[in-house]
Amino acid sequence: MLVPGDFLDLGSRQAVDVTLHRLAKKGTIRRLARGLYDYPKEHPALGTLSPSADAIARALAGRDRTRLQPAGAYAANVLGLSEQVPARAEFLTDGPSRTVRVGNTTIQLRRTTPRNMAAAGKLSGLVVQALRALGEPHVTPDRIEHLRRTIPAEKRRELSKDLSVAPAWMHPILRRIAEEP
Repeated sequence: MLVPGDFLDLGSRQAVDVTLHRLAKKGTIRRLARGLYDYPKEHPALGTLSPSADAIARALAGRDRTRLQPAGAYAANVLGLSEQVPARAEFLTDGPSRTVRVGNTTIQLRRTTPRNMAAAGKLSGLVVQALRALGEPHVTPDRIEHLRRTIPAEKRRELSKDLSVAPAWMHPILRRIAEEP
């Protein structure tokens, strides 16, 4: 992913914008959204591939100097807690709320409280958001065991350290995930 801010050490903002525009017009790079470009990847059978929602979101966060935290059904899908593939990728942010559409991919950035962003970028933040999306009644022993199997032991220990950012109903669940076998 490319954003104009990545090239400001090479010239003025106007010169960078003109160069990126020319490269996009020529087909060397692809303009995905305002101020967001990438190198198109070709697949022999599928043709031009779309970038992942995660890559687009990370590029937007880097461009706008904000933090992101995957949330909702997207977070549950990333952790393998749900086989449902969400129609839109949802991220919590400390920046402005907005919806970005790139091809068939819709990315929703929702401004949230500092408490929800306390574990942003950490595995514990992802687990908290995924469990929140599932809801307490749907956090089954099978799902807890799945997290224990897929999350490495050193990462599971971090869950205990970040209990303060999770709702009270999640504390026993996070402790069970974090405990040693």
